[in-house]
Amino acid sequence: MTKPMRLQKFLSKAGVCSRRKGEQAMRDGRVRVNGEVCRTLGTKVDPACDRVEFDGQPVTLPDAFVYVLLNKPTRYITTLDDPRGRRTVVDLLPDNLPRIWPVGRLDWDSEGLLLMTNDGKLTNLITHPSHDMPKTYAVKVRGLVREDSPELERLRQGVELDDGYVTRPAQLHVTRDNGRNTWLEIVIHEGKNRQIRRMFDTIDYPVMTLRRIAIGPVRIDGLSSGDSRHLTPEEVAALYDQADASMPDRANTSPA
Repeated sequence: MTKPMRLQKFLSKAGVCSRRKGEQAMRDGRVRVNGEVCRTLGTKVDPACDRVEFDGQPVTLPDAFVYVLLNKPTRYITTLDDPRGRRTVVDLLPDNLPRIWPVGRLDWDSEGLLLMTNDGKLTNLITHPSHDMPKTYAVKVRGLVREDSPELERLRQGVELDDGYVTRPAQLHVTRDNGRNTWLEIVIHEGKNRQIRRMFDTIDYPVMTLRRIAIGPVRIDGLSSGDSRHLTPEEVAALYDQADASMPDRANTSPA
């Protein structure tokens, strides 16, 4: 049984937009409740009996949540659509999926694990730093750096980025080198714009390759670049356990 909720929260749970964008859409007169334009931000709706429209189209909550793991290649935009006509991660998904959105982002020149879902609760648990969800990356940097170098110790303590933001301590270790460049594995709990590249810029080791290999307990192992699959029930449950939160009843984790 659904309960009344704020209209902007309803729009977010329905996968239309974020709560903040929902508030702006309400101010702009793009949202109707039971046929009437609604601009009052405190308005609550009951999904079981109220009729909500966004830009004239009916909006309903999904019958079930869907969770997809995508191995994003480089040169794809992490968005649902791009006004400039560039390829987006949606172009890589099967046609039979409901509307789902990326959880966080990977830059145009970054690759690896990208979760996509219509579960707003899990999206917040993964992306908001207060929930402390670890994200693990394989990074190739230009130059040779030692495990015990003072440069890496700076990253382990936290560094100030070019905009004044001080990163939280990172976990990292060297995995290999080829005599010219170094591969490392790094774990962070944030998601600032191009954060890892900017972190390594502060210690003068530019990133050449950046690949996300895990979010919490979910790993990219065995999935080819450009391919996707549904998360297993165990993986969805593990993500919620990692965030110390309960999994919703509408989770749909059937295999792809």
